[in-house]
Amino acid sequence: EVQFVESGGGLVQAGGSLRLSCTTSGFDFDDYVIGWFRQAPGKEREGVSCLYKPDGLTYYADSVKGRFTISSDSAKNTVYLQMNSLKPEDTAVYYCAAQELRAYYDKGWFSGEMNYWGKGTLVTVSS
Repeated sequence: EVQFVESGGGLVQAGGSLRLSCTTSGFDFDDYVIGWFRQAPGKEREGVSCLYKPDGLTYYADSVKGRFTISSDSAKNTVYLQMNSLKPEDTAVYYCAAQELRAYYDKGWFSGEMNYWGKGTLVTVSS
């Protein structure tokens, strides 16, 4: 059974930092592009960042470049999202997701067509 367990969300003031974690099990971590989406209240879900560690591939949405850093620990099957200089517009439920590598090249991360999804963790940034 594939499982994603997200943690690290919470309430933070603007300018602060949070680190999200997503620990996975039940699939081969290094065979997938893995990363994060978010969905703010009343808005569509958007891709935030992803990585494919065997190739060193990383990608960030323009809205988070320079502020967020994605990383992973294959030994722990865990992906992290370090979020710095948080803004109120970063407020959203953050979802961990994984996409098969072929689907990544065929459809792209931002297609949102993932193989697996976590249940999400809420990040609230106060002004």
